[in-house]
Amino acid sequence: MVEQKDSMTKSRTIFNDLDASEENFDSGITEVDSVCMSCFKNGRTKLMLTRIPFYRDVVISSFACDHCHYVNNGIESANRIQANGVRYKLIVSDPKDLNRELVKSDFALFKIPLVNFEIPEGTQKGYLTTIEGIIDRVITNLEADIELRKEIDPDSCVKIADFVQKMRDLKDFKLGNFEVILDDPSGDSFIENPIAPAKDPKMSVNFYKRTVEQNEMLGLNNDENIEDQIVEKTEKGEVDLRNEVVQFHNNCPNCNAICETNMKLTDIPYFKSVIIMCTVCDNCGIKSSEVKSGSGIEEKGVRYVLKLTDRSDLDRDVLKSDEASFEIPEIEFFMGPGTLGGKFTTIEGILKDAREQLSEKCPFAFTGGDSESKDKAGRMKECLDKLEMIQNGHLLNVTVIIDDASGNSYLQNIYAPDEDPNMKIEHYERSYEQNETLGLNDINTENYQDQAQ
Repeated sequence: MVEQKDSMTKSRTIFNDLDASEENFDSGITEVDSVCMSCFKNGRTKLMLTRIPFYRDVVISSFACDHCHYVNNGIESANRIQANGVRYKLIVSDPKDLNRELVKSDFALFKIPLVNFEIPEGTQKGYLTTIEGIIDRVITNLEADIELRKEIDPDSCVKIADFVQKMRDLKDFKLGNFEVILDDPSGDSFIENPIAPAKDPKMSVNFYKRTVEQNEMLGLNNDENIEDQIVEKTEKGEVDLRNEVVQFHNNCPNCNAICETNMKLTDIPYFKSVIIMCTVCDNCGIKSSEVKSGSGIEEKGVRYVLKLTDRSDLDRDVLKSDEASFEIPEIEFFMGPGTLGGKFTTIEGILKDAREQLSEKCPFAFTGGDSESKDKAGRMKECLDKLEMIQNGHLLNVTVIIDDASGNSYLQNIYAPDEDPNMKIEHYERSYEQNETLGLNDINTENYQDQAQ
């Protein structure tokens, strides 16, 4: 659960919410003189520090040169690197999908497998665009020097022209539907879900733990993992997590200032041990809590299906891990894995956090700009109203589904040790894709020492 002192936070923030309304069009834009890298004369750079809804704080830059008319733009995250990498897979099946907003960071890999097209990580600066915008950018860049290439290398020029035509056919859907993959180990890339908060049937979003090589590429030190150090000390008996609270310094998730985090191991009845961490920042006033499993990934995934029939059902304890999704089918509400992080709260608490997350950071639904459609804004407001009605107990007889492929989530059975007549618990075998997301497919636990030799 996250709380923050509005007055303190607003007074400190320099990132305004993204707003395309006329009265706020020029707010927060800074202009500076800079050298044009094309003609080496003075050009003009505009910088805007803004908060993209459902994403994070970013710095958007736009450069234009009046002498040679060279233009360039980019986007960089103003937040610290995310805890996990993210992988988006989108099936583009109609022209509306081409208009989806897309944020590509410096470290993101962009692929269209159908035409064997790939933008490797680290080859381009980050930018904010659309699916169609990326395709148009590729076509423009390839056609820029095509006349010069005809004289130098006619054969490659023919191949480039064929590929450009293939990209045009791709945009016009002459090649049929196609898949777009955006893989970013920094976690700072994003593809818009136009039907949020409902689950997007065309897109899958997976959060994953970075490899050692990816951490090195991002400039992260793999040796300074505080949590791993504490676990190691616990195994050696130097720290007793069950009987004492461990304190360590960490960066604030809101303002990145140094703050203190408390951590303790506790037992949940009829479940398992979990690690509860709480962070309080004296600089911006934010308070956040997170829950992690005290044991490894379970052999099977788990799915809880609960019918809310009484106001008291909202008081049931919930342990939601990072890998768990939360869904209410009756109002078309879906919260994917990785959203809100790990939490130990109640059903009412999750609903409250979900409403706050959507109302403050909803993707382009309340910005008032040209990216907003009235249908989308109305759908989002209706969903928020229904979430509030469920949270207050005014709308019952709805189904809550918690699905966790790692098996580390828990929903309280108030009839324990007897069965709960309103709740179904299903343990299932994970799919290959789910095991891949959890990093289990490449793990070898048998005879690994012999193989290493």
